Amino acid sequence: MSTPRPWKLLRSQIAFKHRWYTLRRDEVELPNGHVVDDFFVSERPDGAYVFPLTEQNEVIFVRQYKHAAGKIFLELPAGSFFPTEEKAEDAAVRELVEETGAVTTQPLIPMAVIHDNPAKDTNRLHLFLAQNVRIEQKQVLDITEDIEVVPVPLDQVLPKILSGEICVSGSVCLCFLALRYLGQL
Repeated sequence: MSTPRPWKLLRSQIAFKHRWYTLRRDEVELPNGHVVDDFFVSERPDGAYVFPLTEQNEVIFVRQYKHAAGKIFLELPAGSFFPTEEKAEDAAVRELVEETGAVTTQPLIPMAVIHDNPAKDTNRLHLFLAQNVRIEQKQVLDITEDIEVVPVPLDQVLPKILSGEICVSGSVCLCFLALRYLGQL
């Protein structure tokens, strides 16, 4: 059994470019010498997720339609950001306020930075826990957002994951990390 080795990048060209999505076509040489001339990579902004816990031990989730999947999902507040333009923690706080109208006076607690789909995507997900969160204002939604704020009792988060009601990968991962941090697992 051998140790995995990185691929050698021979050539890279942009197939499509937009501020929110770039599709790159790479030509790579595999460790076994085989050349793949059409390995496509999606360059996307990073994501910031927040697990917002209120003083009443409720987690503020959002329910919204996701067009690529064609379904409505229950998930944690989250959004995209460019790491060269904004800190992950600032993006998480911004998304929390925009999607839910909630704020916290305490610093966010970093839970992890994970890779969303490292086989094809470049983006990472930055996961945070926010405590003593309270809703203080109206949502600040953009034109594509129609979001319902859904408080969920902390002890109901795990059952909602296990039943499949919460099934967005970044939300599931952050829920498990936050529940473990809070001594709920």
